[in-house]
Amino acid sequence: MPQPTPAHPSRPSPPTTLLAVTADTLVAADFRPRTRRRPPGPYRRLLSIPGARAFTIGNLTARLPMGMFSVSAVVMIAGTRGSYALAGAVTATGLAATALVAPWTARLVDRHGQARVAVPATLIAALGSVALLLCVRYGAPAWTLFAAYAATATTPNTGGMARARWAHLLKDRKDAADALHTANSFEQATDELCYMFGPVLAAFLCTALFPEAGTLVGVVLLVSGMLLFAAQRSTEPPARPRPGAKAPLRAPGIPPLLVTCLAMGGVFGAMEVVTIAFADAQGHRAAAGVVLALQAAGSCAAGLLYGALKPAGPAEHRLPWCVAAMTALLTLPLLAASVSGSLPLLALTLLVAGMATAPTMVTTMTLVQHRTPEGRLNEGMTLAVTGLLGGIACGSAAGGWTVEHVSPTAAYGVPVTAAAVALLLTLLPRRDHASA
Repeated sequence: MPQPTPAHPSRPSPPTTLLAVTADTLVAADFRPRTRRRPPGPYRRLLSIPGARAFTIGNLTARLPMGMFSVSAVVMIAGTRGSYALAGAVTATGLAATALVAPWTARLVDRHGQARVAVPATLIAALGSVALLLCVRYGAPAWTLFAAYAATATTPNTGGMARARWAHLLKDRKDAADALHTANSFEQATDELCYMFGPVLAAFLCTALFPEAGTLVGVVLLVSGMLLFAAQRSTEPPARPRPGAKAPLRAPGIPPLLVTCLAMGGVFGAMEVVTIAFADAQGHRAAAGVVLALQAAGSCAAGLLYGALKPAGPAEHRLPWCVAAMTALLTLPLLAASVSGSLPLLALTLLVAGMATAPTMVTTMTLVQHRTPEGRLNEGMTLAVTGLLGGIACGSAAGGWTVEHVSPTAAYGVPVTAAAVALLLTLLPRRDHASA
């Protein structure tokens, strides 16, 4: 049976190579496309894991207020009550309460699951922030500010829960170690991103709208982000109602890391309060958020670069070098404030100083993950964050005291001292033989 003739007979495709003769020379022209497919980078491969982008968006939304609340509280309280010492003491009390409550919250998360625990804990913390807002707004006694801010201690460790999800998703891969290093660097860069935009957003809202606007917007972002994060059940690590491993606090190598985190937290807490006070003394209080954002920007860029590389040697050998670099670079803001008193120059030195923060924190969290017993990862990482929060509380109080009793310029010596203490702690020999 004859086949029907197609209405549009196919034409031969044009040749990809053209031959021509010029004088006595044979010329060959190749018209094939020159584009080459580059292999996806480490972060693209990481976010291509099913469900990773969804829980990352929710976690990022919930984590952004972490860079807003303390700045909002300082600006709100200092602007209303006229005392940086009171503002620093209130934020220090809230952070100290978080340091006590957060490990228990994390233990409940490990035992009962992230969604079942994180959502109600977030709602309680949101009520505490709203109570602080109302107390400041209507001139309540000073003790009510401490009580209200202490109620925010139930805020879940959003970064720890995200890292626990990455550890769960990557544990069976052949390149688990390298992928986990990239994930830790990504999460640290996310932290810095939140602390880069959070203070800017908080300072803008509190100064451009009304003093309580930063806290109010932070509450909305925290609750909505946590609801979205908790809804991603496919990537949630399984709950362990009865973990057989011992508590992370008793695991070899964890206590020294927690003390080091305490000292490093002093750096962050003091730097925040001192920079706000320094900008205020220069007559540019609204610029404090931008200045702090530059420090976080330097750390974010360094964290992304650090995650794209494969660091040599064990993490416990890299940590002292990272802390030493952080200590050295933190002398730059002190010099800038002491010699010139220029806010733009201070901002530039904070940008440079921040570049040592992310590698230090990534290395620290890697050690925590290696030394935490199986099934209690969120609790172990929350203990590290608890150490940081305790240090932030001490640094915030020490920075506020030094600002009021000495000067904002001299107060930049507080973060340098805290970093030097952290360096000495990393150089102390370990009593156990657990390797990272």
